[in-house]
Amino acid sequence: MEFFFFQVFPYVALTILILGSIARYERDPFSWKSKSSQFLRRRQLIWGSILFHVGILVVFIGHLVGLLTPIELFDTIGVSHGVKQFMAIFVGGIAGIMAVVGGAMLLHRRLTDPRIRATSTFADTGILALLLLQLVIGLGTIIISLDHLDGGAMVQFMNYSRAIFTFQTDAWLQIVDAHWIFKLHMALGMFIFILFPFTRLVHMLSVPVRYLWRPGYQIVRSRRTAERPAGLIRPKAPQPAFPVAAVRPGTKASQPHSTPAQ
Repeated sequence: MEFFFFQVFPYVALTILILGSIARYERDPFSWKSKSSQFLRRRQLIWGSILFHVGILVVFIGHLVGLLTPIELFDTIGVSHGVKQFMAIFVGGIAGIMAVVGGAMLLHRRLTDPRIRATSTFADTGILALLLLQLVIGLGTIIISLDHLDGGAMVQFMNYSRAIFTFQTDAWLQIVDAHWIFKLHMALGMFIFILFPFTRLVHMLSVPVRYLWRPGYQIVRSRRTAERPAGLIRPKAPQPAFPVAAVRPGTKASQPHSTPAQ
C-alpha cells in the first residue's frame, strides 16, 4: 500500500489531471467555468470568497514553491532549513486558517440557502467539502511540524517530490517513516487531483491574462442614443399588390378582381 499510494498513485493522479483537463476543454468547453452563484445571493459570498481564494492560493503557491524548488537553491541564497520550516508554518498557518474560515462560510451558504442549494450539484458541494477537509488536515500537520523545527521533515518531502518528478523508482522510500497525518494529507491531495478535471476547479486554469495585452475593446452602439445621419431617408413600407378594404366583424372579405388576359 505504501508503494502504491506514494509511488504509483502520483503518476495516475497527474495523468488524469492533465489529460482529463485537456479532454474536457476540447469536448465540452462551455462547462469550463466557475458556475458562480453571485447573482443568486451576494451578501455572504463576498467575505467567504475573498478569505477562501486568497488563503488557498497562498497555500497552493507555498506548496508548489516549497516542494519543487531545489534544496541547493535555498542553500545558495542562505536560507537555512529551519528558517524555511518556520516560514512554512507561519505563512501556511495563517493562509490555511483564512481558507478554512472562508470555505466554511461558502459551504454553509451552499447548504442552507434554498436558492443556492437548488442550483448546486453533488460535485459542487462535494469538492468544497473535500477541500475543507484537506485544509483541516494540513493545519493538523503544523502541530507535528512544530516538533521538527530543524527542517528535517521539510527536506524529506522535498527529496520525495524531486524523486517523483525525476521518475525514480524508489521515491516512496523517502517518506516511508513519515508521520501518518502527512501521508493522509498527500494521498487526499492526489485524490483531489483526480477529481479536478470533472469539477468546477478547472476554472483556476483560466486566468484572463490576455486582457493585459489585447488591442482594444468591443464598441457597442445603441440604436436609441445614436444620432441619425443627415440626409438619411427612411424607406417607405411596401404597399400591398391589391387594395384591401375594411371589413366589418361578422362579414366576409371581398375578393380582389382580376382582369382576364387579353
